Amino acid sequence: MPFHALFPIAYPQQAQPLTSPPMNWLDHIKWDAQGLVPVIAQEQGSKDVLMFAWMNREALQLTAEQGRAVYFSRSRNKLWFKGEESGHVQLVHDIRLDCDNDVVLLSVMQTGHDPGIACHTGRHSCFFQRWQTGPDGGHWLSTEPVLQDPALIYKKTP
Repeated sequence: MPFHALFPIAYPQQAQPLTSPPMNWLDHIKWDAQGLVPVIAQEQGSKDVLMFAWMNREALQLTAEQGRAVYFSRSRNKLWFKGEESGHVQLVHDIRLDCDNDVVLLSVMQTGHDPGIACHTGRHSCFFQRWQTGPDGGHWLSTEPVLQDPALIYKKTP
């Protein structure tokens, strides 16, 4: 006698409906105690790491909807639309979540200046300082030029 005849499997005629609504894509993220997640912005073409910032649920939702980076400023306690003052907007091409669901990676095109300026210091990247060892124990060396004077970028209108 065949094996399947000895142990018949009963298949349901119809799938049972879900009893709870499907999970929102934002619910997959492990938000910290303040409701924030760390975000790394990486330039799409060069793969340069441009900056690090934070997002809350609203910022990430707006980023996905608008296709431009929206962060949460912890110092100002409000949403920060990247480029709202400087004009250096980040257009988002891809949003990724790491293996632990607690860090977001944005692939962006930095606009507003050529080459793109992501840092408030007027540099391409916020990661412009490199550790260099030396007889004094070592020091931080600035490795990228200022592309535009921050006083000109963030000039306040009266």
